[in-house]
Amino acid sequence: PTLAREAAQASDAARRQLERCRDTFAYLGARLRRTPPRFVVTCARGSSDHAAVYGKYLIETTLGRAVASLGPSVASIYNTRSLDLRDSLFIAVSQSGQSPDLLRMTEAARAGGAVVLGFINDESSPLSELCDVRVPLSAGPEHSVAATKSYLLSGLAFLQLVAHWSDAPELHDAARRLPEALEAASSLDWWPALASLKDASSLYVVGRGSGLGAALEMALKLKETCRLHAEGFSTAEVLHGPLGLVRPGFPVLALGQEDNAAQGTRAVVQRMVELGATVHSTLAVPGAKLLPTLPDLPVALAPLCQVQSFYFAVHQLATARGLDPDAPAHLRKVTETV
Repeated sequence: PTLAREAAQASDAARRQLERCRDTFAYLGARLRRTPPRFVVTCARGSSDHAAVYGKYLIETTLGRAVASLGPSVASIYNTRSLDLRDSLFIAVSQSGQSPDLLRMTEAARAGGAVVLGFINDESSPLSELCDVRVPLSAGPEHSVAATKSYLLSGLAFLQLVAHWSDAPELHDAARRLPEALEAASSLDWWPALASLKDASSLYVVGRGSGLGAALEMALKLKETCRLHAEGFSTAEVLHGPLGLVRPGFPVLALGQEDNAAQGTRAVVQRMVELGATVHSTLAVPGAKLLPTLPDLPVALAPLCQVQSFYFAVHQLATARGLDPDAPAHLRKVTETV
């Protein structure tokens, strides 16, 4: 399938981004250290927005700058023309750079005094023209309706931004290691876990912190390619109501990374196991089936590599459910939301 072929291109694309965008990120890092924004705003839809969730946690935990996600409809539907974004960094994330609502919101951000940064795959898109600084994702053409490499390359762009802004050696090292890590993650077999979802009608995908974006992305792909009602939740939020749906046999994919969120995630997974859920988890929890992950991986890379392993199995699940993963129902590659 095109989805799997394009996911397999992510490691080479990551090398390309690291090479092509080195000077741009070095410039950005120096500029942001010299004149730090008061806060950061992200604007995106779908998979791009899930990458922004990953970036949000990197920025907030590393740099201590608050990050908010702005709804593009504030400008495109509600005609809010004056948003006070002085002394802020506005990051627009898009594969196509064509969606009218994202363009309108970016125009409003410029008018409101923000520095506008674009993480965009289509370098000739109208969104590129609106940015003060543009970072080409360098994913190359992406034809699969369900985004894969552009999601991972958006994650890398956020990782590079934070590495250069903070100048933290461990984040520079993590960014350099991502291409090789993605290749290794591609060889991990998540199909046995996903095969158990062949006849499922609903499931949860849960994660926390930097892993939340990965949970949201996997849930979206399960909806898009497998027509499976998958809900992505924070492992903290799942306790605030959604746990009420968990019953014996209820399927759960649980994601985690060995950081400050790991202990709490393990406790929530344990609770789901006790309620009888069928849980596949990247963290070892008694009663949960262990998903394969890469050992000794920088914590910042774990969520991206888990998504890559998932991409290499989700097309098999779609096929097993009698669907074409490259032709999701009712969807097009470029969604031009107003």
